[in-house]
Amino acid sequence: METRIAVMSIIVENPNVVETINNLLHDYSEYIIGRMGIPYRAKARKVSIISIAMDAPQDTISSLAGKVGKLPGISVKTALSNVINNDQ
Repeated sequence: METRIAVMSIIVENPNVVETINNLLHDYSEYIIGRMGIPYRAKARKVSIISIAMDAPQDTISSLAGKVGKLPGISVKTALSNVINNDQ
């Protein structure tokens, strides 16, 4: 199976979907290398920033990004490495 390293950045402007995001991340936990969450409450911003490092097939990465990106009040961007691993 071909896998790639990816970094997914999620900006949460709607706190009502945090539980849904956490459930999605749990569903994809076997592919997640690490996660960092930053609540940004300063200057009345009231957003949270989540960074996810993944090692997964490209379809899996795209699937998670699509599901997260469809949630209201969420912005998501993904950067993929050019290094492809062929574990067989």
